[in-house]
Amino acid sequence: MASSEAEAAHGLLNAAAVRQRAHEILDLALAGQIQSWRVDLDRLPDTARFVAGVIRDQYPDLKVPFHARWRHFVFQRRDLWAEMSAVFKDADARARAAFDLAIVSVLLDAGSGPGWRYRDAPLGIEATRSEGLALASLRMFEAGAFSDRADQPLRADADGLIALSAAALAEGFQVADDNPLAGLEGRASLLNRLGTQAVARPDLFAMADSPRPGGLYDAIRERSVDGRLAAPVILEVLLEALGPVWQDRLTLGGVDMGDTWRHPALKRDDATDGLVPIHKLSQWLSYSLVEPLMDAGLEVTDLDGLTGLAEYRNGGLFLDMGVVALTDPADGKKSWPVSDPLIVAWRSMTVALLDRIAPLVRDELGVTPDEMPLASVLEGGTWAAGRRIAATKREGGGPPLTILSDGTVF
Repeated sequence: MASSEAEAAHGLLNAAAVRQRAHEILDLALAGQIQSWRVDLDRLPDTARFVAGVIRDQYPDLKVPFHARWRHFVFQRRDLWAEMSAVFKDADARARAAFDLAIVSVLLDAGSGPGWRYRDAPLGIEATRSEGLALASLRMFEAGAFSDRADQPLRADADGLIALSAAALAEGFQVADDNPLAGLEGRASLLNRLGTQAVARPDLFAMADSPRPGGLYDAIRERSVDGRLAAPVILEVLLEALGPVWQDRLTLGGVDMGDTWRHPALKRDDATDGLVPIHKLSQWLSYSLVEPLMDAGLEVTDLDGLTGLAEYRNGGLFLDMGVVALTDPADGKKSWPVSDPLIVAWRSMTVALLDRIAPLVRDELGVTPDEMPLASVLEGGTWAAGRRIAATKREGGGPPLTILSDGTVF
């Protein structure tokens, strides 16, 4: 039984499973079988036009970069990571450092909460939400906060991550009573477990160096064929490597399921009955590792094999634009745990709706999927449009639903 359950579990640890079950949840909602939600696909064309307008505003030449953490390291037209990483002369060493930074920064990227901000003295700016989290993590990385080698600050090591305290993270992120960061303890514990996992899996994290998140560069590169690597493979390696770092999550047959949740409407006649995989942070990380791999000389293919991201900007876009609506409007005033079926359905439908809106956006702009893959539609794009519409709907531009965050999902 355990082995069959483990086999079934591994069947959900990939982007194809996320996509398949997301579309099933959306179809159920369209059939009126998702109790908390109504879906109006007639609102999708107007939403696509709104997204296309945001893309034109931001990228008049329609050359939209990928949705990746690297966009959040650009301030005042300065690419801070490009400036820092210029010290690396070896392409593989630079890629490992980029992996170190991306993995740590993305794992710290869960929603900050509305009251937190980061003040950066070198730039003389104040940043909030995802950009603030990115800048804070970059400054900690620059200072060697995740390294255990005094002469090599631009790296993250297993021992450095294991030793990282919540107090040290609070200092780096300028957390105070009047500057609270949601899920601080959860973020620190997540990085501690990342360090522990790197030690436990040298086959993934230490093929060419001591255990470090950047060791995954070598593990992923090894899976390339003739210099080509399919993007979904990145996610599959990450889900295997990072599964044990998530705390208090579902397991099946001894396999850590990560960002996988239950919804009673999704039926199966096996051990995966009711299970809805989403893997948002891991897919955000997958997108963020594409560019370091390309910079190191690999050709990354099948980028659209990954899915859209089930986070509150994309999900908020569809809710604020009326594509999805709560059956009971009073639910919009409540706070929800991420495990609640209402949130599970919202996130999963977001993945499917991103698949549906992407071709409409491309048609509005007159571009092809090759010219604007899903990763660029997200960046240009649905994420930016979700932020823009939120700013018109709510003071502070927060999400339309309040999620009780432990710092490891949103």
